[in-house]
Amino acid sequence: TSLRVAGDALNEAILKYLKQVYNLGIGEPTAERIKIEIGSAYPLEEELLKEVRGRDTVAGLPRTVNVRSEEIRESLRDPLEQLIKAIMSTLERTQPELCADLVEGGITLAGGGALLRGLDRLIARETGLPVRRADDPLTSVARGTGVVLDQIDTFWNVLENGHDLG
Repeated sequence: TSLRVAGDALNEAILKYLKQVYNLGIGEPTAERIKIEIGSAYPLEEELLKEVRGRDTVAGLPRTVNVRSEEIRESLRDPLEQLIKAIMSTLERTQPELCADLVEGGITLAGGGALLRGLDRLIARETGLPVRRADDPLTSVARGTGVVLDQIDTFWNVLENGHDLG
């Protein structure tokens, strides 16, 4: 399943939350920093606090607010729920042999989104499967594409017919 819930969707959720709750306008780079510094998908052992600067959308003046990691986690709820639904839907359609492999080997998270604190724990809780982060999640998708290209004869039928690898 392909889903447009990636880093940009998470950033957009943070932008929207701060505007709704604090009347604070921020830019994409600030939302990205918030996500990286205090964002999480699962409760943290020690919750975090970040001072966020932006523009008051009512007065139009610069303003600073303190935002808690719990708030950011709440702001990410909808896109993360979409992600969980897509994973569950994919698992429901997965061949039994591959399901057996997943019970043993688990799910590996790749891409920048894998770096969101607690995403592995959230997915593990929801699926009941072991979940781990790829060694280098930021480059793993590109490296995987390279493997497919290096072994194009092996994967050609799958690519040509649009079949799922599972």
